[in-house]
Amino acid sequence: MKTKTPSKLEKILSKGLLAVTSECGPPRGSNPEAITKKAEMIKDHVDAINITDNQTSVIRLSSLASCIHLKLMGVEPILQMVVRDRNRIALQSDILGAASFGIHNILCLSGDHQQFGDSAQGQNVFDIDSMQLIQTVRHMRDEGKFLGGDDIKGPPSMFVGAAANPFADPFEIRTPRLAKKIAAGVEFIQTQCIYNLEKFELWMQQARDRGLHEKAYIMAGVTPFKSAGMAKYMKNRVPGMDVPDEVVKRMASVPKEKQAEEGINICVETIERLKECEGVSGFHIMAIEWEEKVPGIVERSGLYPRPEV
Repeated sequence: MKTKTPSKLEKILSKGLLAVTSECGPPRGSNPEAITKKAEMIKDHVDAINITDNQTSVIRLSSLASCIHLKLMGVEPILQMVVRDRNRIALQSDILGAASFGIHNILCLSGDHQQFGDSAQGQNVFDIDSMQLIQTVRHMRDEGKFLGGDDIKGPPSMFVGAAANPFADPFEIRTPRLAKKIAAGVEFIQTQCIYNLEKFELWMQQARDRGLHEKAYIMAGVTPFKSAGMAKYMKNRVPGMDVPDEVVKRMASVPKEKQAEEGINICVETIERLKECEGVSGFHIMAIEWEEKVPGIVERSGLYPRPEV
């Protein structure tokens, strides 16, 4: 009984057009202006906007409420949902809640461990994992049933996404892990930020060898550096990140006042190169707290204007 997904993002991807998404982090309070102002900056240059779900395990305005604010603005949201904080009852309930507001994209994630956030004493849940969340959304949509077996009166129409990190160790399990997510029912993938282009292209080659690029839409993640210090921090301190030495050196080789501009140059060059990579279906631009730079990146990369579907 698979229900048709009225997702603008899915329509663009299904037409073979390069999709563009971006990301906004909700505020640490109930005032929605932080979200609506960010969305206003980028809405004409992207097809959909991800809303993070208490990223880094720090308490913020909920992803679902933030997505509703975007929807009320006429902007297509992507609901991020982590399994860290909810059991299967709450997860299924929130999926229905999102669908009831016409939110038709979901990104299924594990979530950062709570020890990294502002509530280290909080208990994590992990009743199901991110793979099982993918299966849950597909089961609710395609079978019209809850995990417990009861029928859903009005199944949720969801375009189901997940994240992939081509750079985490060990590298040899990265492609099999992508295959597992696709087997679980994922329809689109957003990757970790890409700085090591050769390694990403190798991962894409491995994905193509298994035909995975034909089974799910793969969106390449990019994040512009604001400074050489940010590049060094991401190289040395952020797990699962692969920033080559030559990229750090390039950022450090320009004067401080020019480093932000150089970071954007690198981001644009990355998009231009990966536009030619077979199997890349679009780009996910993560410029958290630097959203004002997204329009320029999209325009310089030749991804503007966005298509109407």
